[in-house]
Amino acid sequence: MTDKQRQILVTSALPYANGAIHLGHMLEYIQTDIWARFQRAQGHECYFAWADDAHGTPVMLWARAEGKPPEELIDMMNEEHKQDFRDFGISFDNYSSTHSEYNRQIVEHIYRQLDAAGHIERRFIKQLYDEQEGMFLPDRFIRGTCPKCGTPDQYGDSCESCGSTYAPTDLIEPRSAVSGSTPVMRESEHYFFRLADFEALLGDWTTSGALQPEIANKLKEWFTDGLRDWDISRDAPYFGFRIPGTEDKYFYVWVDAPVGYIASFRELCEREGLDFDAWWSPASTAEVYHFIGKDIVYFHTLFWPAMLMGAGFRTPTAVYAHGFLTVDGAKMSKSRGTFIRGRTYLDHLNPDYLRYYFAAKLGPGTGDIDLNLEDFVQRVNSDVVGKVVNIASRCAGFIQRHFGGRLADDLPRPELYADFVSARERIGAEFEERNYQSAIRSIMALADEANRYIDDEKPWQQIKEGGREAEVHGVCSQGINLFRVLITLLAPVLPFTADRAAAFLGTPVDDWQAIDEPLLGAALNTFQPLLTRVDPVKVQAMVEHSKESLQPAAATAEAAVATEVADIEPEITIDDFTRVDLRVARIVTAETVEGADRLLRLTLDIGNATRAVFAGIRSAYQPAELEGRLTVMVANLKPRKMRFGVSEGMVLAAGPGGKDIFLLEPDDGAQPGQRVT
Repeated sequence: MTDKQRQILVTSALPYANGAIHLGHMLEYIQTDIWARFQRAQGHECYFAWADDAHGTPVMLWARAEGKPPEELIDMMNEEHKQDFRDFGISFDNYSSTHSEYNRQIVEHIYRQLDAAGHIERRFIKQLYDEQEGMFLPDRFIRGTCPKCGTPDQYGDSCESCGSTYAPTDLIEPRSAVSGSTPVMRESEHYFFRLADFEALLGDWTTSGALQPEIANKLKEWFTDGLRDWDISRDAPYFGFRIPGTEDKYFYVWVDAPVGYIASFRELCEREGLDFDAWWSPASTAEVYHFIGKDIVYFHTLFWPAMLMGAGFRTPTAVYAHGFLTVDGAKMSKSRGTFIRGRTYLDHLNPDYLRYYFAAKLGPGTGDIDLNLEDFVQRVNSDVVGKVVNIASRCAGFIQRHFGGRLADDLPRPELYADFVSARERIGAEFEERNYQSAIRSIMALADEANRYIDDEKPWQQIKEGGREAEVHGVCSQGINLFRVLITLLAPVLPFTADRAAAFLGTPVDDWQAIDEPLLGAALNTFQPLLTRVDPVKVQAMVEHSKESLQPAAATAEAAVATEVADIEPEITIDDFTRVDLRVARIVTAETVEGADRLLRLTLDIGNATRAVFAGIRSAYQPAELEGRLTVMVANLKPRKMRFGVSEGMVLAAGPGGKDIFLLEPDDGAQPGQRVT
């Protein structure tokens, strides 16, 4: 089946370094990993390398809020991300950071090549400046109305509604996302990449088959509008790589982020002794594939290949975009418990469940994928446990109890085994085209056929009839061999289950050529459960763990009123009360306070600033439960110096105490900094 060995590098989009991995991320990483594992199973030399996206203003502000160097924080998050990936079975060969020295060197090399060839232009521009914060505003820290479609509250560089890209100065009624103030125009020298210099080359590349048809059609609109110069510089303060020859200019994060693919692979090459140039020179015969979300197509299909063309690197073989993840038919929601972190999932459920469900839903296009939790339970239990694993469990007992754990020397239906093996080519083509849902359907049709064979032969009856032991031995050996074909085909999807199956069979199941011949006369190891059924109770526990909704405000108020009269403070007037500035705040971090049994130290994002607040809620909340959720705080409370530090506000909570302390939470959809009335 296998053609000559191919050399393949696959990458996934870089997760941002200031946040935890969630199931939306995992959709892409699982899609990529299945494809990489499939290619290795064909005997190809396939590597999977990518990195954390570590630069930009958000990381800078995060570090400022934490009072720690950004390098310390991104290293910490990098380790957390890698552990999540390992526990989901992501078989990456290298995972790095865009803040690496490898990345710096390649970014500077690309820049110098582009500059020397005349593709970089310097000119003064007017851009939005936050006078309150004393900084020029990056695109993503400016919000306003899209100039193309009129959708409000869009980022300064692109519209999530219509997909248009534009300059921040094109926004209607822009505002600073850092301070909330209206920014002013100031002049600054910036560096521009002349994208239009590559219009003809990009036109050829984007129509060469390197992109999905729907993506190629979308790009036609951008070519029609004309390719504009790309601002690749940002003013200090900024966390990133400084542009050579400047003192206060930094590369825009989207310049060095995709270079992270090359840098991570370069790191791998030096560690493993691979020939880097054989993979990334223009004459390379290796294949490079980027798996990305459809929201970042513009950067990966125009700017990125143009940078590579201008700097003397090869372009990607293909860029594959996928859709977004919804849960139960709606956008992931923290209040409903459907914004699920990867680690929260792993704390409750087997990673192979999710890998299978995503595979059963993923096609080669860019349509969104829905994780329907009820269907998730039913499909995994029916398909993987009820059909595939069931074959092994049904047959293993007979083999072990009656035949010394050894398979028969011949199969009663060798033509049935041959039919299963012959399906490999068609299923392989479906995996190759990333049509996983079709591959899964084909494999499950084979599983149905295998189960029908066992049902028709009824070894449980034959063994009671005396003198038919040889027939039972043959039927169950046939069943085990059909199971071996199925689990080999599913191994890229179910790596943990496949490992357990390999231990039972006594032979690896990660080589698709190995099933050319059946296992005959081989000794099996003691059968252990390969995969248990999904427990709906655990799914609900995962949702509850992920929820960030609290009891209704009325109940909270009732708890507050229940305070004994003797504890009520002296009366205040309505004028006193109206001076209290209540704001929506996002809890960026939560951590225990050494030496304080009741306190948690919270870092709160209130839209225009971050605040450090000490809250006496430790008895009711674990720090990990709080990070990322919204609450309400008194924003204009005078800072109070405590022996543990300065508390710069107060979060609102009510309840009798102990575990019954309830943080006040705004309505779903509220934004940090929004006033609460």
